[in-house]
Order: sequence, then structure tokens, then C-alpha cells
Amino acid sequence: MNRTQTASYMNKNDLSNIIKPENERERIKKLNSYEILDTPPENSFDKIAHLASKIFNTPIAQVTFVDEDRTFFKSNISPLTASEINRADSFCTKTILNKEITYYNDLKLVPELAENPFVKMPNGVRFYAGAPLKTIEGYQLGSVCILDTVPREIDPKELRMLEILSSIVIDELELRITTRKALRTQIDFMNRVVHDLKNPNTAISVTAELLKKKANQPDIVHKFADRIKNSANNVLNSLNHLLDLSQLENEEFRLSLEESDLSELLHTVKTNFEFIALEKKQKIHIDCQIQRLIWIDKQRLQEAITNLLSNALKYSNPSSRVYIAAKIIDNQVVIEVKDEGQGLREDEIPKLFVKFAKLSAIPTGREYSNGLGLSIVKILVEMHKGKVWAKSYGKNKGCSFFIALPL
Repeated sequence: MNRTQTASYMNKNDLSNIIKPENERERIKKLNSYEILDTPPENSFDKIAHLASKIFNTPIAQVTFVDEDRTFFKSNISPLTASEINRADSFCTKTILNKEITYYNDLKLVPELAENPFVKMPNGVRFYAGAPLKTIEGYQLGSVCILDTVPREIDPKELRMLEILSSIVIDELELRITTRKALRTQIDFMNRVVHDLKNPNTAISVTAELLKKKANQPDIVHKFADRIKNSANNVLNSLNHLLDLSQLENEEFRLSLEESDLSELLHTVKTNFEFIALEKKQKIHIDCQIQRLIWIDKQRLQEAITNLLSNALKYSNPSSRVYIAAKIIDNQVVIEVKDEGQGLREDEIPKLFVKFAKLSAIPTGREYSNGLGLSIVKILVEMHKGKVWAKSYGKNKGCSFFIALPL
């Protein structure tokens, strides 16, 4: 039922006389963040109201949320068919002012409530008890309440039961908002993936069409073939990054640790990038001062350093140099990947290891970036009980990425 349909239950009482919580503005903001107002009945909330009605043997039980000018019934076990009433007429307006349960054994004996229209009406409400819906921040959004048409007594054990039901409602709200955020993040993620894979696939399609038209010109064919290969590699790299991320974010994933030669690992990474560096006339220098074996997941640490070296080459100008250094400092293995590239603004450094972060630096050779590499580096390093950070020397003065691992 919408607000128009329930207008007959919304009288014109002056809302200015209502006492509101001191944090009313923040409370309303928090309430709106749950996106619960004006939603249809749901089984999970109805079960709580039905349970309250059965436990306390009352004809009326409700799960309510107090908005700016109304009280919205998320669940309403009562003869009243409305989905909301005026806030001025709602007993829950008083409930949200108190940290403890608010209850009235006989509403007709309470001077400020005796004239309430729901008390004065035929077979009106005489008993009310409401446990506030209190968030972890302390905002009281509404109540789980029970009402009866006859005066009643309520003992401490029953009050405690009502408090437990109200905490279950809050748990349900938190679960909903967590699920919603996760779903939106997933949709965001998928949209970004589709966009990232669409560009190289479009390039492949267009280049293939051009290739057919230039089939009798070997030089152009060779150039177009390279373009197709690069685009296909971009797609493959994106898929590999997604698979890596999916594996690493799986709570059951474990490292496979072994004693490894770090110098050998660094030279393997360098060898893998020599052809790419040669195309941009870049040089890779290694200075590994660690002679002993270290306890690592060799494959995973190689992936982390590969991502850092890939970025260093990608965002550095042609004919520049990249340095990889490793040494032991304060009983930690510290690896530095330093470039002479575009550098970073100070405000960008906190965003570096966030998925899909948008930064000012752009690839200098039209290389492709999907924004996942550094987030993968962070996960891999932290799984080694280490940490990763960056330092920039100013715009166009390059930057360094550091990995520190405990010996």
C-alpha cells in the first residue's frame, strides 16, 4: 500500500511539538541508507512480528521505522491495514528517544497519550511495549513493538525477549546492506571487465578487416599482424589477472612456501621482459645483495615483481632505465623497483593498490592497463606477511615501489 492509499490514517497533528532525538538528522540519514522505507512486506520481518505476537500473546505486533513525518510499518500484524501513520500519533516516536524498552501498562493512564486517536478509538490500544531498533552507531531507527487492546503487565524476561527480536531486525538490515554493496561492487566489476575486454576485441576485429584489404602488401600485413597479436595478448592478460584475483580472494587459497634464490627469481623476471624493454629501448638493471635463500612462494612473489616491473616499463619513457634492488634491512627482505617515469602526485599514492583506480599516469607506448595489477601485488605481498608501498619523487621524476618481507 502506498502513501496515497494510507492518507486517511495520516492526521494533521502538528509535528513541531514532537520531541526528536538530538541526532535526528544523522538518524534519518542512517535510516535512508538501509533503503527500507516504502518497501513491500518481506518474510524475514513478518516472521519477527509473528514471533513477537505469539511469544507475548498480543493481537498486534509490528516492526516499525520512524521517518521524518511518519512511522512506516515494515511488518504489521494487526487489524489496521495501513502501511504508515503520522509520526505524531505513533507510540514509537517515544520509543526512539529511549535506550531501553518503552512500555505503558495502560495508555489511558498516561496523560500525554490518553488523547491519542488510536487510544480513543473504539476497542483502542491500551498496552504498548517497544524495543528500539538501535544501530551499532547508536541511532534508533524504529522499534519492534507489541500492542494490546487491554491493560497488561510485562516482566523483565519478556522485555529481554523483545530486545533480542529488535537486535535480529538490525542484523537483518546489516545483512541486506552488505549484500547490496557486494552486489553493486560485483556489477561494477563486471561492467569494467566488459569494457576492458571490448576495446582490444574491437581492435582485433577492425584490424582483421583491414588485413584482408591489404593482403598483397607484406609490410602492412606484418604491421597489422603485430597489432592483432598485441590486442589478443591484452585480452589474455586481462583474463589472467581476473583469474589471479579470483583465486587470491578465495579464503581457502594458501601459499606454497619453499626456500628460494631471490637473485635467480629477479633475473628470470628481467629475462621475461627483455624483448618488451628492447622495443622501447629501455634498460633493466638488477642489484641483488641477498646471497642466502629466503622462504617464499616463488611463483607468487615472481607474479608480484612481474606486475611492478611491467608497470615501471609501461609508464616510463623510451630510452629510460628501470632499477631492481634487493637487500636485507632490519631483518626484512626489501625489494625496490625504481623507474624514471611520470611519477605520481601525492594524493594518488593512497589509491595505488585499489582495484581500477584512476591515476594521472598513462602508458607511454600505447600499452594496455586493466587497473588490477597493483591490487594483486598487495594481496600477494600481504599473504607473505609483508607490506608494499610506493614513493614518488615528483611529477616526471619517476617513482619507487617497495616490497618488504620478513625473513
